[in-house]
Amino acid sequence: MKRSCSVEIRLLSDDEIAALAQLVLIAGHETTANVIGLAVLLLLRPPRLWDTVRQRPELVDGVVEETLRYATVLQFGLLRVAREPLTIAGQSIAAGERVVLHLPAANRDPVRFTDPDHFDVQRPDAARHLSFGHGPHHCVGDQLARIEVRTVLATMLSRFPDLRLATGPDEVPTHTHRVVHGPARLLVDFTP
Repeated sequence: MKRSCSVEIRLLSDDEIAALAQLVLIAGHETTANVIGLAVLLLLRPPRLWDTVRQRPELVDGVVEETLRYATVLQFGLLRVAREPLTIAGQSIAAGERVVLHLPAANRDPVRFTDPDHFDVQRPDAARHLSFGHGPHHCVGDQLARIEVRTVLATMLSRFPDLRLATGPDEVPTHTHRVVHGPARLLVDFTP
């Protein structure tokens, strides 16, 4: 039995093309690049976990997940509209009201994570972070981002064993007036 399918093809408007290009650039590049910078910074600052992870490469996946949790790159809140009345933490929310989820706060929730303000590359539940969203709003590029960050970190760890910060960790400038958190510049030294 043959089935037929009708597909309507519609050209995108200039605004839609610009919005898609912006989404790909920000979601596909800016976030991943900043996660990499934050992971390197977190591994090089005291107590210098770089050497530990270099000697135990099986910890790289933990570094990726813990960086995503601990140093959430998306600093804005995700806007949602309540479909029905609900109560969150004692706060009543009516159907149609807007609710904002602040990802950094969710990823540091002490009810969800033990000692949430501590960076722990061996945290067993680090992957429970919400950095890629959840449910129907989950980022479709999450696995690609993880692969990219893991590959860059593993390569850097093997090629630059003596990598070190060229400035103090508190002197690393971060982006200002952006929704993406990360180092604006990360100066490092190494022996060639």
